Amino acid sequence: MMGTLAAVLAGKKIRTFQDRYRAMVTGDIEDVDGVLKITRIHVHYHLKVPQEKQQDATEALDNYITLCPGAQSVVGCIDLTHELTLEDG
Repeated sequence: MMGTLAAVLAGKKIRTFQDRYRAMVTGDIEDVDGVLKITRIHVHYHLKVPQEKQQDATEALDNYITLCPGAQSVVGCIDLTHELTLEDG
């Protein structure tokens, strides 16, 4: 997911170098009928981006999931959520 978002951001001329872009991923594993399953994944992205590119970054977050092979492989099986914290930079 992080790589796909980085590709979409690159298409909008937003750099995703290691010092500018990171993600914190959390999830839930639950007992479902006696089987442990990953039921939720939440990705909190952090991005340093100039003020004039922040709207582009928000649009990228809103659209990248449909292009992501990993996410599309589990949509409907695992609840995926994401958010983006933007920092001026």
